[in-house]
Amino acid sequence: MRRLLLLFSLLAVPPALAQAPAASPDPVVARVGAEEIRLSHLRAALQDLPEELRNAPEAMLLPVLLDQMIATRALIAAARAEGLADSPEVRARVRAAEEEALQEALIRRELAPFLTEEALRERYRREVLEAPREEEVSARHILVPTEAEARAILIEARRPGVDFADLARRRSTGPGAREGGDLGFFRRGDMIAEFAEAAFALQPGQISEQPVRTRFGWHIIKVEARRPVEPPSFEQARAEIRARVFEESVGRIVERYRNAATVERFNLDGTPLRVRSPLESAEPPAPRR
Repeated sequence: MRRLLLLFSLLAVPPALAQAPAASPDPVVARVGAEEIRLSHLRAALQDLPEELRNAPEAMLLPVLLDQMIATRALIAAARAEGLADSPEVRARVRAAEEEALQEALIRRELAPFLTEEALRERYRREVLEAPREEEVSARHILVPTEAEARAILIEARRPGVDFADLARRRSTGPGAREGGDLGFFRRGDMIAEFAEAAFALQPGQISEQPVRTRFGWHIIKVEARRPVEPPSFEQARAEIRARVFEESVGRIVERYRNAATVERFNLDGTPLRVRSPLESAEPPAPRR
């Protein structure tokens, strides 16, 4: 008999152990009153965190988010229990939040076709790849404080066999004198107007005909090379193009819906606007002589 009892005790496994339920893909992690907080709620809250925090381990972030969510739900439940949801102030703020969400939803829907990868690449093709290529030049310069010095150096620079870079190291007072006045490649907009105009008028190997005056002093310029500017890749230009398309498209969308709406304007005191007749501003004809 004792052996039978032992056998039955081994076979009589409690139902919870005999058939353990499968783990839920979205378990309840807390309850505040009757309201459940699930793991999916916490993971959704993760997306609202700054990027540098989102990269932290979930095991560290989720308990903190859960504490915050419990406190938030407790406050909301208390406010509802005290009837604050029906207060005029709360209703007005809820209405304002709803109206803002509706505007954003409409604009997001209308924007979507303009912000697809295909649309952005097409904009990149038109604005970057097919645009006239800007040019850049590589030049050296010699900078001195007076026109007389500049003219004397210009005569020396034009002598056969003179090394312009060596002359710049010896005579220039500019900050790049040690490098032989080398400015590297630059675009027209990178330099002040007087300098850029003179530099971009020269071909490789040419020296400026006259000293060029700027607010820094007097320059002798020698252009060493010219080349078209390589356009940025789509990946490099994507963020700027997307921002430009976004701004332009939002303006057009708002204007289109505003023009389509039936609008009736009034004076600031609520009285009807009076439509002025064109005759009110007309002047009587001059009397005949």
